[in-house]
Amino acid sequence: MRRRIISLTVLAALVATVLFALPLFIAAMQYYRDDTKSELERAADAVALAVSDELTAGRTPAVPRLDDEAEAETGIYGPDVRLLAGHGPAVGGSVERQAASATVDVVLGREADEVVLAVPVISGSRVTGVVRAALPMSELRLRVALTWLGMAGLAIAAIGVSWLLARRVTTRLVRPLEELAAAAGRLGDGDFTARGPRAGITEIDRVGEALDATATRIGETLERERAFSAEASHQLRNPLTGLRLQLEAALETPDADPHAAIRAGIASADRLERTIEDLLALGRERRAPRAELDLEALLEEVRQAGEALLAPHGRTLRIIREDPPTARVAAAAVRQVLGVLLDNAATHGRGTVTLVARDAGDALAIDVADEGPDLGETDPFATAAAGHGIGLPLARSLAEAEGGRLRLSRPDPPTFTLLLPAAEPPTPT
Repeated sequence: MRRRIISLTVLAALVATVLFALPLFIAAMQYYRDDTKSELERAADAVALAVSDELTAGRTPAVPRLDDEAEAETGIYGPDVRLLAGHGPAVGGSVERQAASATVDVVLGREADEVVLAVPVISGSRVTGVVRAALPMSELRLRVALTWLGMAGLAIAAIGVSWLLARRVTTRLVRPLEELAAAAGRLGDGDFTARGPRAGITEIDRVGEALDATATRIGETLERERAFSAEASHQLRNPLTGLRLQLEAALETPDADPHAAIRAGIASADRLERTIEDLLALGRERRAPRAELDLEALLEEVRQAGEALLAPHGRTLRIIREDPPTARVAAAAVRQVLGVLLDNAATHGRGTVTLVARDAGDALAIDVADEGPDLGETDPFATAAAGHGIGLPLARSLAEAEGGRLRLSRPDPPTFTLLLPAAEPPTPT
């Protein structure tokens, strides 16, 4: 890419130089032709004025001395175009004869390897002589060649400057692109700390910003999914444990009605399926859609899951409603948070588990308490804390994702409170 940009830039400069140089070359040649004619004409006119009287008197004139800057060679010819004085051929050519005919005032032409200009010297209606001025063609060619050489040098210098500028600009353009490619390669290899460079070029910086955002997003997504997978596996154990206990209880009492055990097993399987669906929905980056929470249906599901979890240990679940307000949240998230709290109470708590749904001002509060030991200064949400489920950090993150909070409201007896923003009342029409 670097070589291609430089080549295209130099080619563009070369084409532009050629397009401008050709007219300039032609104009330079025409300029020197006109300048040569003017110089010859000045020299011939000066000599003609100086010798006019002598030619009219029939005497042979001497060639006057011109100024030092004049380079033209002059000669004086008679009406018969024979050389009388000065420089030139002994007998004039076509240019001198045409001037001697007095049909034109100035005759310009080429003789041998010279540029020749002739003017007639007229007295009355009679041509008394012809003045010839000439310059070698080599002089004209030298002037044109030097000018063209200078223009060619400027063209080469312009192309060289274009090449240097192209290298500099290409380096500025290509280097950040190469760094972007390297950053993208590191990102593809799993290094999500890779960041794109900033080159001060808007378009390239936008690509770098997009790459940075992509790296950050992928890194956060993978980190979230890894943490979520580790925490969600704990959630799947609850319904599996309940189902296993129900089946083991049915086996220990073979005389009992198997239909009750089957129905309970199906209910546990349904709860397991619901848990899997909830975890899959919550594990995606796009959260589950929020809607007005059907608290009664949710509490009934919690009652069934809690009884299946606590009954094998001879413990009970008590649910109390204290005029709870409605909330607009994802039911899957709330269901999983309460499932974590119930599992925590069943695994690490004692006695009756009490769930209270109440009004907390602008929030729906759900308290989950048991009769377990005082937690003291223990942080139950620390994943490394012994004695508390790994699901508590997951439950807190799910609550915060719904705009709520999960906290330990009382260490003795252990009471966890889930706060969810209450739904705004409908605007009266």
